[in-house]
Amino acid sequence: MPTLPTRPAEFHIFDTSLRDGAQQEGIHLSVADKLRIAGYLDELGVTFIEGGWPGANPNDTEFFVRAKELNLQRSKLVAFGATRKAGARAADDALTQALVDADTEVICIVAKSHDEHVYRALRTTLEENLEMITDTVQYLRSQGRRVFVDCEHFFDGYRANPEYAIKVVQTAHDAGAEVVVLCDTNGGMLPSWMAEIVAAAAATGANLGVHCHNDTACAVANTLAAVEAGVMHIQGTFNGYGERTGNADLSALIPNLQLKYGWDILPADQLADLTRVAHAIALVAHQPLLGRQPYVGHSSFAHKAGLHASAIKVDENLYQHVDPALVGNDMRMLISDMAGRANIQIKGEQLGFDLADRGTAAKITERVKAKESEGYSYESADASFEMLLRDELGVLELPFQVQSWRVFTEERDGVNISEATVKLTAKGDRHMVVGEGNGPVNALDGALRQALATPFPEVADFELTDYRVRILDEGHGTDASVRTLIDTSYKGYTWTTVGVGTNVIEASWEALMDSLAYGILTHVDAG
Repeated sequence: MPTLPTRPAEFHIFDTSLRDGAQQEGIHLSVADKLRIAGYLDELGVTFIEGGWPGANPNDTEFFVRAKELNLQRSKLVAFGATRKAGARAADDALTQALVDADTEVICIVAKSHDEHVYRALRTTLEENLEMITDTVQYLRSQGRRVFVDCEHFFDGYRANPEYAIKVVQTAHDAGAEVVVLCDTNGGMLPSWMAEIVAAAAATGANLGVHCHNDTACAVANTLAAVEAGVMHIQGTFNGYGERTGNADLSALIPNLQLKYGWDILPADQLADLTRVAHAIALVAHQPLLGRQPYVGHSSFAHKAGLHASAIKVDENLYQHVDPALVGNDMRMLISDMAGRANIQIKGEQLGFDLADRGTAAKITERVKAKESEGYSYESADASFEMLLRDELGVLELPFQVQSWRVFTEERDGVNISEATVKLTAKGDRHMVVGEGNGPVNALDGALRQALATPFPEVADFELTDYRVRILDEGHGTDASVRTLIDTSYKGYTWTTVGVGTNVIEASWEALMDSLAYGILTHVDAG
């Protein structure tokens, strides 16, 4: 067994989702969004939440005014800024004063540590840059603030001019910075390069932190390498948000530290909230959470291959590196043409069906593989799989039977109108409804819901939340077979159904019928 690093007496998780993460292309956080995310981070229990740059933009200034509403219980809010301008005094610098006015206990300032950036970006001397660091840190300390210093471009700066980069760390430490953070701003480092550089910085006596970007896909690995080299403070963002390729992902770093190193990072029982918080932040940020994201992704504990399922049936841990429940996630068994009998048995048990009989399980497996060869995809459509399973077991009692349906589209006064007619029987009564919509699928959906409104009024609250179409026969153009997937929600539950047909309307109708039938069977009294 490898020797695991020992946890420092003091260790910080510093979240910069609201500042560095918000710089990601496509993310636009309002003040209300940032307040909600800060609330989630506090619930989880990160040490510090960097809220933004007060004085640099109005939204961040407003955020710090309104942040007092949060009443944070576990985390401390941090205001971010920079050293004072060259040739000025920190006490007279407007942006430095805005940091003080933000009224946070902790302030993090960024300082140049790469000599070329001092010359070409700040357009000043190396000595003046050191004076800017000293003056700003000492002034903020005189105002009663704890100060962290982010050494921007530190690793590149060290490789270009190690003596000056270390001098920046030493200057920040001597001026009174509580933590000096080594930043891989361009994201170009590799894990094997970290230890030597971190050790050189540690010789200054400073408490060290690390801030890694993900341009080599090594941000998490580089952060862990820096931790093993002695840093006591790590910076990152939830879900790895950040400009370019993003920052070190805290939703991976936190469980790595807690579950792999055995360190106490979050308050007791809070690690099980990790998946919920990652998804909640993604929702606020309007960013789809990647299914393959480690620990918290929808697919991170999903198993498709029959070989995996056979082993998992004996012991779930044989193909899982940790228990998914520890991070608030679930093991999922995927059903596809790659599935074996064990996949079907495990998935059936998860849905509440006894498939211990090998013959029954084998028969269902063969049916699944045959349907998948026709274009069906059950790994993404658990509800349709359950309907198939019920049918194969002889326990599928459909809540309605459709006698006929039709739909047509016509142009009326320059406007395209779709009209659908559905005839069905439910609870012994026959219903015939004509509905209109802004397309054939919408018209069919509306007519089907209207026809079911009397026997099953709850159907009116079923919400179609997503609709996806995929052409199956590439190269066949408009003559191709298609697959549709429909997501439906009701009272916090969401299910997915699949349909396949020679045209999009046929495939959509099948998915629609399955969706409403499944919802009635599982969430409504269909008696």
